[in-house]
Amino acid sequence: MEPVRVVTGRALPLGRANVDTDQIIPSHWLKRIERTGYGLGLFEAWRKDPSFVLNDGRYRGANILIAGANFGCGSSREHAVWALQEFGFRAVIAPTMADIFRSNSIKNGLVPVELNADAVSRLLAAVQADANTTITVDVAARTVAALGVKASFPLTDFVQTQLLEGLDEIALTLRHEPDIAAFEVKRPEWLPHVR
Repeated sequence: MEPVRVVTGRALPLGRANVDTDQIIPSHWLKRIERTGYGLGLFEAWRKDPSFVLNDGRYRGANILIAGANFGCGSSREHAVWALQEFGFRAVIAPTMADIFRSNSIKNGLVPVELNADAVSRLLAAVQADANTTITVDVAARTVAALGVKASFPLTDFVQTQLLEGLDEIALTLRHEPDIAAFEVKRPEWLPHVR
């Protein structure tokens, strides 16, 4: 996973509450065995409506998604995060997110930003008024800034380190490689070994 320090860019004002992972990426996309190609299925059913915000050319190229409360609820599919990232999103801002979606986001380097509802409403209003509004999500400072809005968001020190250093679970485990190797050397020969 790539390190993430700052995400700066334009935002897509989705603003809907209780967006579940089946709406983010429908279940029939989960038959794929690759980890790529999911961007085409992002919000597939909603994209059939020409007035859906993702179809609005003013927001093309947005790399921040602003959503309503309880974003990413439903099943635990990691594919939802993959679809968002493949479409170009690097951060999601919402008043609240489902725990599993938030965890999957962190493991894949998509920055989950939970702000108070008032700050999210002000960001939505700013982006809806001007699609060129620039938002900066600073992982190191744990802040979000845009014209007229500056807010802090919670991020544990551990999660902040994961994002800043690009550490997924494998990379975290490999930090202990010398200890693992030392342990394996001491294991009795009759026990299974990885070679």
